[in-house]
Amino acid sequence: MNVSLQNIDKVSAELTVKLEKADYQEKVDKELRTLRQKVDMPGFRKGMVPASLVKKMYGKSVIAEVVNKTLQEAVYNYIKENKVNMLGEPLPNEEKQQNIDFDTMDEFDFVFDIALAPEFKAEVSAKDKVDYYTIEVSDEMIDNQVKMYTQRTGKYDTVDTYQDNDMLKGLLAQLDEEGNTKEGGIQVEGAVMMPSYMKNDEQKAIFANAKVNDVLVFNPNVAFDGNETELGSLLKIDKNIAKDVKSNFSFQVEEITCFVAGELNQELFDQAFGEGVVKTEEEFRAKIKEEIAARFVADSDYKFLIDVRKMMMEKVGKLEFPDALLKRIMLLNNEEKGEEYVAENYDKSIEELTWHLIKEQLVEANDIKVEQEDVLKVAKDTTKAQFAQYGMLSVPDDVLDNYVQEMLKKKETVNNLVSRVVEVKLAAALKAQVTLENKSVSIEEFNKMFE
Repeated sequence: MNVSLQNIDKVSAELTVKLEKADYQEKVDKELRTLRQKVDMPGFRKGMVPASLVKKMYGKSVIAEVVNKTLQEAVYNYIKENKVNMLGEPLPNEEKQQNIDFDTMDEFDFVFDIALAPEFKAEVSAKDKVDYYTIEVSDEMIDNQVKMYTQRTGKYDTVDTYQDNDMLKGLLAQLDEEGNTKEGGIQVEGAVMMPSYMKNDEQKAIFANAKVNDVLVFNPNVAFDGNETELGSLLKIDKNIAKDVKSNFSFQVEEITCFVAGELNQELFDQAFGEGVVKTEEEFRAKIKEEIAARFVADSDYKFLIDVRKMMMEKVGKLEFPDALLKRIMLLNNEEKGEEYVAENYDKSIEELTWHLIKEQLVEANDIKVEQEDVLKVAKDTTKAQFAQYGMLSVPDDVLDNYVQEMLKKKETVNNLVSRVVEVKLAAALKAQVTLENKSVSIEEFNKMFE
């Protein structure tokens, strides 16, 4: 077997593989012997079919399979051993590749076109200045988080007079055109309503300062702007029927309950952050601020890498690529989308490829490696962030571990976590090498940068 590589130019080459009969015949013979033991043919006991007959029937397909496998191994090993920085995959040369006939040929020449990565150097130093945006944690953010905690530990108390956001419970009864209870009409015992959710202000005003035992008349269809889902839920009937109920209803108030937020006490502090971690409201707010700021670091690093990408693309400049060959590869991978798709998306794919090559060099230069514990940590941090969105800043380790183990069962999720680990480590490494132009911005200003 002879494998050779000839450069056509700086970014393309021809890989030639010459296979002789001796390179594959032993494997073919072994495959035929194995096949003979499995062939079940009338007139012969299993495993006793003559070798010549097996070869006549299956020889060509076995040779084709073995030659193809031998060829793939030869190409893969050559590229790996010679550290050929190849883009995409080898493609048969459209002009030099001979037609293969396994009936008449026992020596084969294969010629492949190889797309080579352009040679360049991606480096960063203290001379490179990159903006780094720290997102300010506002008092409003802290207030909202405190409110979320107190609401989770709050309770409903009964009161005598209705105020906004209170909940009413009572008897709901459909009325006829004269304002009397409709015979055979809709009645709901223990109906629960929160007038503050009504869409119509006039209907909502009917319940202002209502007291227990008051009987109020309102129109649910008008109050909820004909929303069939809300009407069906209130009237306890099918929503498709509820949307056509336009009559007034009486509501006799039986109970009024008011939500009372939980107290900012040691029990709440311990529940949020663990026993004894914080002991005062001031410490509680400071801890919340710290947690929010920590979550924002990931966002800041993400923006930092976007800006590093822009800077490095400008430093490296336009790279030379074997466009015709890469378009062939792109078309091969998107056959169902056709040449028009390639034409429309090629420039964008080259931009992404350029950044990929730059990123590869930066990762290698900084000796960034992904360990199992790194993946587990990012998975746990991701899970914590998801819980934090619902105000759960302190989640037991066993709960986190269960969620993490479920995440790691999905290959796609694991791949995403590995990519995330690389980005986290790369951001940390590059922040220590470039000159950071530190800027503090509000969350609104930060989000506008992505619009």
